Amino acid sequence: MVPNESPSEVLPSQISTPGDLSRLIRELDNLDEYLNQAALRSSQEASKIPQTSRALEELASMKSFNLLKSDDRKAFKTLLDEIKKKAPTIHFGFATPPSLTFLNKLVAWLRSNIHPQLLIKVGLEPSIVGGCIVRTTNKQFDFTLRKHFILKHDLLVEGLTGSKEPADHE
Repeated sequence: MVPNESPSEVLPSQISTPGDLSRLIRELDNLDEYLNQAALRSSQEASKIPQTSRALEELASMKSFNLLKSDDRKAFKTLLDEIKKKAPTIHFGFATPPSLTFLNKLVAWLRSNIHPQLLIKVGLEPSIVGGCIVRTTNKQFDFTLRKHFILKHDLLVEGLTGSKEPADHE
């Protein structure tokens, strides 16, 4: 187990997808490579340190890692790799791209109610028209408008025609 790791800690909201986590790992690798090369050069040749993203700095601070220390960077990379391997992922298929505000609220709710390090994947499925399809590693949930209409077909026909006789399903 990596020092400073607490599986119950929630990831920052900027890290919501496996791609976000992969970008942080690449950014940390680039920073580590730059600092290792800078240590080999003379101080006269040293150039400006690369700028890091707010998400990387926030997560490093939250986990008490100093990005300027080699051992902390290695431990932080190990932690990020571990999160990437073990964090549960849920796939959401929407008819249109969801807003960033909606995704942030969705991730916050999922992390507070399901798992604090949960990651999401978002895909577009224009054929569903409205609602969404949710996939986990072993289950699929259909929350589409089409599925709702199929389940409520008889009620819909009754409301439209005024008769209580079930209509023929095609």
